[in-house]
Amino acid sequence: MKKSRLLALVLTGALTLSLLAGCNSKPQPAASGGNDPAPGQPAKGVELIVVTSYGGDDGHRKDYEAAVKSYEEATGNTIMDASGTSNEEWKAKVLTDFQTGTESDVLFFFSGADAEPFIQAGKVVDIATIRASYPDYASNMRDPMLAVASDGKNYAVPSSGFWENMFVNTKVLADCGVSVPGPDYTWDQFLADCETIKAKGYAPIACSLFEVPHYWFEFTVMNNGTLDSQLDVPASADDATGKKWAAALNDIKDLYERGYFPINTLTATDAETVQLFAEGEAAFLIDGSWKVNHFVDNYGENLSDYAISYVPAKGQRKASEAIGGISMGYFITMKAWTDPAKQAAAVDFVKHMTSDEVMSTFVTTEVTALKNGASPSGLNPLEQAAADANANITGVIGPVQDTVSSECKADLFANVLNVVTGKMTAEEAVGSAIALN
Repeated sequence: MKKSRLLALVLTGALTLSLLAGCNSKPQPAASGGNDPAPGQPAKGVELIVVTSYGGDDGHRKDYEAAVKSYEEATGNTIMDASGTSNEEWKAKVLTDFQTGTESDVLFFFSGADAEPFIQAGKVVDIATIRASYPDYASNMRDPMLAVASDGKNYAVPSSGFWENMFVNTKVLADCGVSVPGPDYTWDQFLADCETIKAKGYAPIACSLFEVPHYWFEFTVMNNGTLDSQLDVPASADDATGKKWAAALNDIKDLYERGYFPINTLTATDAETVQLFAEGEAAFLIDGSWKVNHFVDNYGENLSDYAISYVPAKGQRKASEAIGGISMGYFITMKAWTDPAKQAAAVDFVKHMTSDEVMSTFVTTEVTALKNGASPSGLNPLEQAAADANANITGVIGPVQDTVSSECKADLFANVLNVVTGKMTAEEAVGSAIALN
């Protein structure tokens, strides 16, 4: 946007600033002429800073870029994309940006406990306030499926949901004489299979304990409890839930000591261990629905080598019980909402990104809050495998990590390395993390 146009917009906005002071205020008509928008319509040539988790290695990156392009073409506005890869470092940067006043205009982020710091700081706008000025905002969504913050309000417009389960490299399993696990897969069977796979020279489990131990943590917690108690958070390392978390960490330690993770699991990145799996050097990978598109985009010629299976179960849990839900959505920041030149443009962008049409390009087998559901085109072989596996799922629960503070979570997962290498007990790790919750 040229400086002269920006100045004109600011001066025009100043004429109605008193009418826009409250969050519930509806944008008022400006004087006619120039490039001023009609009431409730985004100004032309607006630049919006948008941060999402659709970084370069995300399976939906191409879908995101296509949706942004269609928004820009339809509105004449420009999206300044500052997206990154969803990991703890990215989450920390987003929170730091809010603290330093450098937050984006629109943010696609986790809608659970991770969002509480900027929600409690009044840095984002709740949906009811937005609907007071834009009644059709998120009107295509099922309201009961909107995330509820600690203050009882809804802030994030949900995008596609997710599932987490176990990917298997069928080519590796076939070479090892191991069957693709079914919905009754047990922990003991899994340990026996891992031993066979290891003896054949493969890494049984593709995982970076350095960067993404949380997938295994979620399922080992469930293996030491139940689906219904998955979201319980310990008050201390000594209570029943604290002991469950410690047992989960010890299960991961046992897998490490058996040599079932890659030899560089303590230093490798997630991208490196996923590549290990994709290129036929590892058998099992716990990951999420977003990883399907990653394999389609980067290993399309090998899709017949992959399938979606079930995470092995023990105790009261069934292997057909998985992690899933809708944990992310689009927030409009107060920074954009109180900017006369950006408010309507930000609303229009979120409405576009969460429309039935755009959402159908992101949804294949995922959970959705759309009232009309999504209408994805024909599924590829890996997506069909996911759909087949999901057809046998008997229970889904969200991740317990989404219910604790970011400080608690960061401390817990950073200490996984210390637990598996014997530098810290599982109980000490749980106690350290819970002290920060």
